[in-house]
Amino acid sequence: MNELKLETSPYLLQHANNPVNWKAWNTQTLASAKENQKLILISIGYSACHWCHVMEHESFEDEEVAKTMNQHFVNIKVDREERPDVDAIYMKAVQLMTGRGGWPLNVVCLPNGKPVWGGTYFRKNDWVNTLEQLQELYQTQPEKLVEYAEKLHEGIETLGLTEEKSTEFDITILDTFLAKWQKSFDWEFGGYSRAPKFMMPTNYQFLLQYGYLTKNEKLLEYVDLTLTKMAYGGIFDTVDGGFSRYSVDVKWHVPHFEKMAYDNGQLLSLYANAYKLTKNELYKKIIEKTTAFIDKEWLTDEGAFFSALDADSLTTENHLEEGAFYVWTIEELKNLIQDDFVLFSEIFNVNEFGHWEHGNYVLIQKESLDEISEKNQISIDELRLKKKNWEQILYKTREKRLKPRLDDKCITSWNAILLKGFVDSFKALGDENHLNIAIKNAHFIANKIWSSEGNLMHTYKNEKPSINGFLEDYAFVIDSFISLYEATFDENWLLHSKNLTNYCLDHFYDEKKQLFRFTSDLDEALISNHFEIEDNVIPASNSVMASNLFKLSIYFDNSHYEEISRQMVSQIIPSIDYPSAFSNWLIAAMHFSDYQKELAICGEASLVHLKEINQNYFPSVLLAGNKKKSDLPFLQNRFVENETIFYLCQNKLCLAPKNTISEVYKDLNY
Repeated sequence: MNELKLETSPYLLQHANNPVNWKAWNTQTLASAKENQKLILISIGYSACHWCHVMEHESFEDEEVAKTMNQHFVNIKVDREERPDVDAIYMKAVQLMTGRGGWPLNVVCLPNGKPVWGGTYFRKNDWVNTLEQLQELYQTQPEKLVEYAEKLHEGIETLGLTEEKSTEFDITILDTFLAKWQKSFDWEFGGYSRAPKFMMPTNYQFLLQYGYLTKNEKLLEYVDLTLTKMAYGGIFDTVDGGFSRYSVDVKWHVPHFEKMAYDNGQLLSLYANAYKLTKNELYKKIIEKTTAFIDKEWLTDEGAFFSALDADSLTTENHLEEGAFYVWTIEELKNLIQDDFVLFSEIFNVNEFGHWEHGNYVLIQKESLDEISEKNQISIDELRLKKKNWEQILYKTREKRLKPRLDDKCITSWNAILLKGFVDSFKALGDENHLNIAIKNAHFIANKIWSSEGNLMHTYKNEKPSINGFLEDYAFVIDSFISLYEATFDENWLLHSKNLTNYCLDHFYDEKKQLFRFTSDLDEALISNHFEIEDNVIPASNSVMASNLFKLSIYFDNSHYEEISRQMVSQIIPSIDYPSAFSNWLIAAMHFSDYQKELAICGEASLVHLKEINQNYFPSVLLAGNKKKSDLPFLQNRFVENETIFYLCQNKLCLAPKNTISEVYKDLNY
């Protein structure tokens, strides 16, 4: 076994038996490369990555390949989920070199860590030939590699950063962005007119919010179409709940079968907000099934959440196959469903529309149950009951199969995303179990992840936290704690958010760039500082911090927080080219518009009214409140014994206090 046997990451442990002399990313390994003046080969992936497994099987398990790698390179295996900082830097390099990125991510670097070559998946012969050529070039003409590395490093330093400095922006620029954005909408299946299709929850959070606030029915129709088609598609596991990472086709049918914590947490929040607005029963079912799946498969006794389920699982022939756990043959389905098979196959498209490959079917809905019940002259209640029973039959059968591998490390940022997903599910549906799970997870973060020195740790496994936290950990924890406050009015969560924010300002904020670095100034420096700006499948940590700072500026009457938030938003918004990659920044920008409002509910009945208000969709309203006198600046002098009073503010002006919730609703609507 190689040195990875000493690690805890499931992904690194998967490679511990490779003949490649893998080492972990640490100061000793990097120092060894410098001392021996050997090229560094960095290979980055994660446990649920299908093509990472393929490349491992084809190349890293091969003795001939290992011989080349061991002879000429210091080989470092990195779990991108453990070290998103390392992944971000070398992803920039590969994007500059090749115009694209993805995983597995493979980079060859000089002994000082500066990259000279990179790419993603390679077949065995191409891989070996390239490595041999690079080693020969390093031996015969090292100056060429050094020159290239320096030029590439200059590009890495500036990639993604804007030269704009805090310029005031006009909120009407959002209409301009939208006109460009709408050209890529898929009006048949939702999402964007391309494959593969990623769900991009933050995109639809913004479009839902903006459509509602501006009364743009066309936008709301598009979001509803997208959420409905995702819920119908094979990308959602109708048998046991939870979403896969993306679909390989345009109709959300065949997923890349891994299930990731960050997707499911964000999608809970998205469907919760959409349910608040529409009261669509389909969205409610999605929330209920997904929370049940997470509770069953990922929630630990300590209240933490695991990270992922693999795309691959073992077949009866004992070899790993993508999607093996999830797909069905027509013979299996006929045997299980029997007399109802014709109706079952109409709902789930056991036909050409639902066929995947090699006789395997991925269940997908094309029509609503209302449409199918009308066509088949069966009551909607009976059809819903049949569907539920069928899914239970499939679930019991599927549970006998060998399950996909579990990534059992707990990532702080992803835990916070799931925490907020459960809070938002509670707000929408009022299910106390959702809130209890969220509170238990929040206590886990506060007690097990937050160290006595004031810093968060990034990962947790075997009752041990490790790796100093990154900006994403702080950003999402602060965000989730604020959300938890808005569901409970427990001010401890706001105080925790404030303390973590101050820690970020001390150790992550760059006053010159007016943005937050991804890594703490207490960490070992990488070859370049990384400022995470673009919102991707997960929102950029800087855009999350911009919103956090604005919200906390209101709660604590802190103009310094507000000014930093405004500077960040003003710097990014004017430089946006394609808005879909900055949608969370657009949400942050809405805080500085006339749509932003703040509502304080003070009095003994505050939590009763809070629960009711939270079940409605008010996306630009910040909530605060108390059942007794509070020292929170936003609530000072607002509590009156034996009364419940509502205070609504907008643009630092407050309306006259109200005594009934019905009066407040009139003011909350736009």
